[in-house]
Amino acid sequence: MDLDKPPAAPAYSEGCLAVAIRVPVRIVVLVLVVPVRLVWDALTVAGRFLTDTVLRPLGRALLWLGRALFVWPWVALWRWVVVPAGQGLGFLGHVLLVVPARWLYARVLAPLGRGTAWLAGAVGAGLAWLGHHLVVVPARWVFGRVLAPAGRAVGLALYWTARVLFVLPALWLWARVLVPAGHGLSWLADVVVTGVGTALYWTGRLLLVLPARWLWRHVLAPVGRVLAVVAREVADALGHAWRIAGRVSLVVGRALGTLFRWIFVEPVRWVYRTVLTPVGHVVRDHVLRPAAEVARAVGQASRQALAAARDSVRQARMDLRRMLFGDSRQPVAVDRREPHERGTRTLGSSTTALTKD
Repeated sequence: MDLDKPPAAPAYSEGCLAVAIRVPVRIVVLVLVVPVRLVWDALTVAGRFLTDTVLRPLGRALLWLGRALFVWPWVALWRWVVVPAGQGLGFLGHVLLVVPARWLYARVLAPLGRGTAWLAGAVGAGLAWLGHHLVVVPARWVFGRVLAPAGRAVGLALYWTARVLFVLPALWLWARVLVPAGHGLSWLADVVVTGVGTALYWTGRLLLVLPARWLWRHVLAPVGRVLAVVAREVADALGHAWRIAGRVSLVVGRALGTLFRWIFVEPVRWVYRTVLTPVGHVVRDHVLRPAAEVARAVGQASRQALAAARDSVRQARMDLRRMLFGDSRQPVAVDRREPHERGTRTLGSSTTALTKD
């Protein structure tokens, strides 16, 4: 079973250069990053506090003010003025324009257009029949009897003339002169281009490729590997320093919070619990509650005095009116029930079960 297992991969070994530059780089980066992290965390806390206490309420107030000043008036204007006015104008336009135009189109323009179209069709059909018999038939006869035979004869003569004078000499010149000359020029160009290309290739290889390869292999590649190791170590040191600075910032923040609590919060809480609360209870029990009871009793007595004064004034006004104008006439009660004796029923009579004696 052990023989079937794949061989273990060799452990990654770091070079001496990475080990040599790691510790000083981390120390320097930590010294530089810790103040930056502390300032960053302080700014973050201040920004969150400012956002929660100032910016967000101010933004909500500005949003409500903007809606109250710009959105709601336009919405009300649109809903209660523009829309009803538009509906009224639309109804008025429909009554004054659409209905008369529809009637004019249906009663006048449509019959007139159908009559005009029928008349134009009849005139066009007559003109087409006349043109066919006066123009098309004679032209067709002239083309079929005269122009077509003459055109065929002329075309055949021109074809043979062009073939003898141009096509056959051009074919001979192409086959006997141009093709052999092109083959020779192509071979010469291949020889010249091949030789020049070989010379340029070796010249460029000796002057550019081999020095550039040597420079890359012996100078740039080692320097690049060193710079890559340095950059990797600096990046690792920055991450490590940032995490350590975060822990330091957390410890410093907790220490400042604890110090603020013991210097300010705890004394204020102690003063509130041991001084202000008992004093408040004493003031509430011995000052505020008796004052409230006295005020309540004074208010009740004042209300009763005012009610008695109002009754006295009302009674005096009634006595004065009775002395000046006498007693008012009392209304006479009218019996609207059914009479006991039989008689003719009137509009005031009733025979329901609820109004009978």
